[in-house]
Amino acid sequence: MPETNRQATATLAAAVLGFFVITLDATIVNVTLPSIRDALGGQITGLQWVVDAYTLMFAALLLSAGSLSDRIGARRAFAGGLSLFVIASVACGLAPTLPMLIAARVVQGIGAAVTMPTSMALVRQAFPDPGRRARAVGVWAMGGAAAAAAGPVLGGVLSLVNWRMIFWINVPVGVLTLLLLSRTRPSPTRPAPFDWTGQITAILAMGGLTFGAIEAGDAGFSAPQVLAALALAMVALAAFVAAQAKVAHPMVPLTLFRSPTVVVATGIGFAFMVGFYGLPFLFSLYFQQQHGLSALGAGIAFLPMMLLSALLTPFSARIAERTGPRVPVIAGLVLIAAGSIALALVPASAPVWASALLLIPVGMAGPLVMPTTTALLLDHVPTEQTGTAGGVFNASRQIGGALAVAVFGALITSRSGFQHGLRISLALAAAIALLAALITRRLGAARGREL
Repeated sequence: MPETNRQATATLAAAVLGFFVITLDATIVNVTLPSIRDALGGQITGLQWVVDAYTLMFAALLLSAGSLSDRIGARRAFAGGLSLFVIASVACGLAPTLPMLIAARVVQGIGAAVTMPTSMALVRQAFPDPGRRARAVGVWAMGGAAAAAAGPVLGGVLSLVNWRMIFWINVPVGVLTLLLLSRTRPSPTRPAPFDWTGQITAILAMGGLTFGAIEAGDAGFSAPQVLAALALAMVALAAFVAAQAKVAHPMVPLTLFRSPTVVVATGIGFAFMVGFYGLPFLFSLYFQQQHGLSALGAGIAFLPMMLLSALLTPFSARIAERTGPRVPVIAGLVLIAAGSIALALVPASAPVWASALLLIPVGMAGPLVMPTTTALLLDHVPTEQTGTAGGVFNASRQIGGALAVAVFGALITSRSGFQHGLRISLALAAAIALLAALITRRLGAARGREL
């Protein structure tokens, strides 16, 4: 095998494993939340922060992490981010209290934020040919699909030993990934000053919004701390946009959004994660609190959904090549909406297997939507902005997931009760997915096969 091909293979393998381990850490946690509560205490709000502390920092720092990838090189940024993630995983596994676990999850999110867009940039650099790149993106997406499929069941199995094992498992995978990365070639760099104003305002905006949504479930939307957090988010967002328009080297150049492809891809990422991330959070609690399943039982209930998602992923690139990208993306969003509506109509007395089967359409949406949208985005941004575009795209995904956990958690803990909150949450997920599908269809029809 020529040296170039060997380096490309090693690069793809490292990118896949990096994507795998940071995705696994998001999906493996859900089924162990009741075990964490039993060991460390806390209410549903604390459990939401175990999930969202990771996701929030992931989303907030993805924006600058993408530009960091362009500035210091994807390989160097990937190595630094993954190393931090592994160290934070050790801290999570050793955390003696819930606040310390949440703090370690924050650091994990920082490492994951650097790793995600740089893994995309590595794939882009290793495969300059669009056809080979689309197939490579499909393989890269399999890393996330495999992690999503394995996460719930693996979390349940490891919790039989100790819930802390779900964090320790990241260590050997991370070390193997770094060894593969050492066999890849250096990445190009594009030096520029760091946008501190943009980064700080982004963290304040996302943090205020997430904090307000989570606290609203406990204190109500009219509580002073909730109103203050939401007001902070609005002011910080306005300051962020203003800063990006004025600074010489913005971390998110507003010119990037002149492309309808970037705008639509960002919206698709958000809508997709509301369903694909929010529903497993809901039903991990539903299966264990409402049906009395163990963590392993809940993980097995997710197996049909996740397994079919993983099996369909290898065919995503071929489907998009034959039909154009718009068809699988719209189909996937409609599947999320259909599955959410069907789950909302299931009575509380229905057996677990009924909900498990109705989660399958949501799982099938993953390989239809994400690999196709990712490949489309990479094809329509300049090479030097690949990391930045990847950061924006993945930030939209993580924001969707974080807000889903925050809002859905608030709804199921409201005075109306778990079941009522569950149905409202599912209706919201369906509405958001359908809106994204409608926008994709209309804009895509106006621009042909590009969308």
